[in-house]
Amino acid sequence: MKTSQSFGVHFTIKKERAKDGVTNVYASITVNKERIRFALKHQVKVDNWDAGRGGLKIKVAEAKETNAYLEQVKFTITTYYQQLQIAGKEVTAQLLKSMFLGEETEETCSLSKLMDYHYETASAALTWSTLKHYAVTRRYLEKFLKDKRNTTDVKINEIDYKFIIDFETYLRNYKPKDHQKPLNNNGVMKHLIRLRKMTTLALKLTWISRDPFKNYKFRYKKVETAFLTNAELTAINDHEFGADSLNMIKDFFFFSCYTGLSFIDLMNLRENNVVTGEDGDKWLKLFRQKSNEPTNIPILGPARAIMEKYKDNPRSIACGTVFPTMSNQKVNSYLKEIAKMVGVKKTLTFGVARHTFATTITLSNNVPIETVSKMMGHTKIATTQIYARVLLKKISDDMGQLKRIIENNKVNVEQK
Repeated sequence: MKTSQSFGVHFTIKKERAKDGVTNVYASITVNKERIRFALKHQVKVDNWDAGRGGLKIKVAEAKETNAYLEQVKFTITTYYQQLQIAGKEVTAQLLKSMFLGEETEETCSLSKLMDYHYETASAALTWSTLKHYAVTRRYLEKFLKDKRNTTDVKINEIDYKFIIDFETYLRNYKPKDHQKPLNNNGVMKHLIRLRKMTTLALKLTWISRDPFKNYKFRYKKVETAFLTNAELTAINDHEFGADSLNMIKDFFFFSCYTGLSFIDLMNLRENNVVTGEDGDKWLKLFRQKSNEPTNIPILGPARAIMEKYKDNPRSIACGTVFPTMSNQKVNSYLKEIAKMVGVKKTLTFGVARHTFATTITLSNNVPIETVSKMMGHTKIATTQIYARVLLKKISDDMGQLKRIIENNKVNVEQK
């Protein structure tokens, strides 16, 4: 670990804060160009202060006592600095100030305490589902510390590049004992991103002075997310299932395919989200729960038919929602069953439904990508551009049609 290369302690006063010609002495600590100043519990007369020496003028009666006190303060802070250097700890001006004043420092601030603080402060801004992901990352960190370091916690300033690499390696090699699948590369990266958010928070709180992720490079693998073709959409929509629960999930999934709504946004949909647009038709107007971005979506025919189907549903009326609400816990398992029964080889999720809206329903039908981005509630158009690959498929289809036209023209010419 790198140690601090520059260090200094000096004393000043603030004449503008003097009362009746008396003011506090301020200690100024500098470590690697980081400077912090704080008041000491010692007062002096402004006229007796020697700014050049950083102490009282020698000829002043109380100079000996005051200057001896200031030397002791400097000695104490310097001793803390040397102790941290010998221990190989990172030294900051804030840390030295806190140690001198007896305040809690990052030496006693642990990762678990930082994550507790993050949960307390972020609970109002983040959704429960997002906070749940942080809880999962925390459990992985605790397992890592227990298995590899024989502890359950770590001090914030002990998280360095080696810690990050060791944690990454642990995640890649971790084999769950239950039914869960091992983490893939992007899953590992997501846990590391949450850890980085913790260290960034520590930086902002000045609990640490350097970014342990500075030299770390996140490595994502591009994943082609599936979307459904028109034929697959028709197969799912036309299939009637014996169980009402499967038919309901099918309807919700199909609605998402024609609106691009996530499952949580679909469940939160209320009558006041259905408005009349400038074209006189019905639109959905809402804020996406994930990004809090405004979303305006025209209600296409297939989506409107599904809304009509559930408008008098007792559960919908009781909940005040467009659709009867249900838990997301078993939705994906229901979708797997639907895909198997219909004969669709792709893994169905509401993410697939959103991608189907972006590709098969909109981009493939020449809807501009800027318009699709707004309807999807994306904060950046770059997010929407991952769907642009469908345009290559459309080019292929269009060229295939052109080939057939050329072949037909050739046959007609030969027959003449």
